[in-house]
Amino acid sequence: MKIAVLGAKIIGSTLARKWAAAGHDIKLGVRNVDNPETLTLAHELGVRASVGSTAEAIAFGEVVLFAIPGDAMEQVVHQYGSALNGKIVIDAANRIGSPIPNSLAIFEEYAPQAVYARAFNNLGWENFAEPALNDTQIDLIYCCEPGARETLDGLIRDVGLNPVWVGGNNKIELVDLVLRLWFNLAYEQKMGRRLAFKVMR
Repeated sequence: MKIAVLGAKIIGSTLARKWAAAGHDIKLGVRNVDNPETLTLAHELGVRASVGSTAEAIAFGEVVLFAIPGDAMEQVVHQYGSALNGKIVIDAANRIGSPIPNSLAIFEEYAPQAVYARAFNNLGWENFAEPALNDTQIDLIYCCEPGARETLDGLIRDVGLNPVWVGGNNKIELVDLVLRLWFNLAYEQKMGRRLAFKVMR
């Protein structure tokens, strides 16, 4: 699968490594295509990875991961909205400080034909890099419309996590409540970032 990873910092680079290792084609979409860190990352990922502008990455990807700062989401989606229509977009960004941390409404306004998913936003990146704790596979709680579920399940499994789908995008508040719980436990309760969840039944 062709995946555009917008943002090559810690979350974007971690997921790019996992997906490249699983055999996906990756294009890193960044503002500065000559950034040495990004070029080094692309070299590390191998022949299936390349670096391009945001526009080039979006045009390339069947799936577009948004791993950019949350306060940049509206500008980027507004600018490239028409190019996102018809693609699966994964919103991993958190608009910290906003009462609504997700960008679903932004996509609905500027890219209404994009297939939106809210995933990879409610755990620390360390749990993507090492997706097990005490030999137990970590669950990733996410939402998307049913038509994108198979793709999301596969991409989540390729990272090494167990996908837990809570429903369509009308369930997005549940996904973001997990984010709030994670922040509370990790920071307010000082349990640390190497903290994750498991659904047991």
